Amino acid sequence: MDKKTLLIYGITDDKLLDGRDFCACVEEALKGGVTILQLREKNADRRSLIDRAKRVKEICVKYNVSLIINDDYKAAVEAGADGVHLGTEDESIETVRKNVGDGFIIGATAKTVSQAAAAEAAGADYLGVGAVFSSPTKTNAVRITKEMFHDIRNSTSLPMVAIGGINADNLAGLRDLGADGFAFVSAIFGQGDIMKSTRGLKNIIETF
Repeated sequence: MDKKTLLIYGITDDKLLDGRDFCACVEEALKGGVTILQLREKNADRRSLIDRAKRVKEICVKYNVSLIINDDYKAAVEAGADGVHLGTEDESIETVRKNVGDGFIIGATAKTVSQAAAAEAAGADYLGVGAVFSSPTKTNAVRITKEMFHDIRNSTSLPMVAIGGINADNLAGLRDLGADGFAFVSAIFGQGDIMKSTRGLKNIIETF
C-alpha cells in the first residue's frame, strides 16, 4: 500500500467526544487532514458496529480516505470498509487473507521483530507498532523504545505506523523514529476543535 496513506492515522474513541455527534467529529478530523481512519468500537455488538461503519464509510468516500475496522474483519467486509486492523489476539492474518477480496487492507499489531516477521509472511499490509509513549486509552500497553522500533523497522519492508500516546507536545520528538505514519486518538478526538487540532498535527509532521 502507499505509505502516504498512513501518514495521519486517526483512531476513533466514542468516550472522548463528550456527547458530540460522532459522524460530525469524524468529518472534522478528515477535513483537518486525517489520511486513514480506524473505527474502534471495543464494546459495540457487530450489528451496531456495521451500522456505524456504513455511515462513517460514506464520509470517508467523500474525502477519499480509507476506512479500517478494528478487530472484526467480517464486520469490515459487510460494512464495505477498506480493511481491518488485527491485534495479536484477534483472528489470524492468514485466515482473514483467505476470506477477503483483493485490495482489502490488513493491518497488524507488532511489538517485536518476530511478530513483525510473522505478520509480513502472513500477508499483512502494514504494521502498528507501539506504544511509543504511555497511552491514556490503553493503560496496560507495553512501551516500545526508539531502539526497539528501529529494530522492527530494519527487520521488515512493511510500512509502519507509530502508535501510543502521541500528541502535539511529543510528536516532534519522533522525527527520527523512522515511522511511515503516526496514529492519534485523544490528540484528535479528545480535542475541542478537532479540525484545528488535526491540522496542527499535520503541520508538525510536514516539518519532518
